[in-house]
Amino acid sequence: MRCQIEVRVRLSKGDITLTSIFRLTSKSKRNTMVLLKEETMATITPKVSEKDKVFLQAMAKFENVILAFEIGHRRGVRVRKNEILEAAEQYVQAEMGQDSSGHDYWHAVRVSNTAKHLAELESGDTFICQLAALLHDVADEKFHSSHEAGLEKISQWMIEQGVKENNRLHVLEIVATMSFKGGRGTVPVSLEGKIVQDSDRLDAIGAIGIARVMCYSGYSKRPIHNPNLVPRESMALEEYRDGKSSAIIHFYEKLLLLKDQMNTQGARKMAQNRHDFMETYLEQFYQEWSGKR
Repeated sequence: MRCQIEVRVRLSKGDITLTSIFRLTSKSKRNTMVLLKEETMATITPKVSEKDKVFLQAMAKFENVILAFEIGHRRGVRVRKNEILEAAEQYVQAEMGQDSSGHDYWHAVRVSNTAKHLAELESGDTFICQLAALLHDVADEKFHSSHEAGLEKISQWMIEQGVKENNRLHVLEIVATMSFKGGRGTVPVSLEGKIVQDSDRLDAIGAIGIARVMCYSGYSKRPIHNPNLVPRESMALEEYRDGKSSAIIHFYEKLLLLKDQMNTQGARKMAQNRHDFMETYLEQFYQEWSGKR
């Protein structure tokens, strides 16, 4: 991807006003900035000495070059981050595209979109939030031999993509601490971790959450409803995942609890609307179940 940048810097000293224009373009995939054209325009009164003129011109060029390359670097970083996010989407689609448990590619995309929205509201790092959101279920221990194996898988992928070490470790920390785990999950340390956890939990409630719980119940061979079952409390992780349950029971063991576990103000507002929708759904469900509506 090529980009062109025009930098204008106006420098004044006394009666001298000097404007320098640098036009740069990116070259190669690494976005190295190459100077295409330079224009320098000066408005100088006759009283100013030649020494001052030379000094100001030299300073203007120096400041322009530094600023131009700083802007070029920032632009290059943004382009690189977008490339990583695009690669992450492709990776998740390859890994989770055929999932039928409700943890598919489109779930990751929705969580990533919500994470970006919340990060903008909460002044979080949108890149970290989106990347962690996209990768979180690729690493989920439900799909691996262990918690550590899942984290190692996405860690290796990020290394191959050239993700900076501090960003890679941040994403791993988020993914490692965001799961519900039968109500035994932890609150992530960083703002970005809180945002991604909120985003994942928002996708577990509301209209989409209802669709996903039915999807997961079918995947795990659980019934829609069994009136003889009651919600379980204080479960070990193995019992939460493998014990006897139903789609409707899952509302009481997880979905209806999530509204009050949101970390950010933006997520709490979104959660209230989705929570209300689930309560309306359950009321209608029980009426239909009993044959009264």
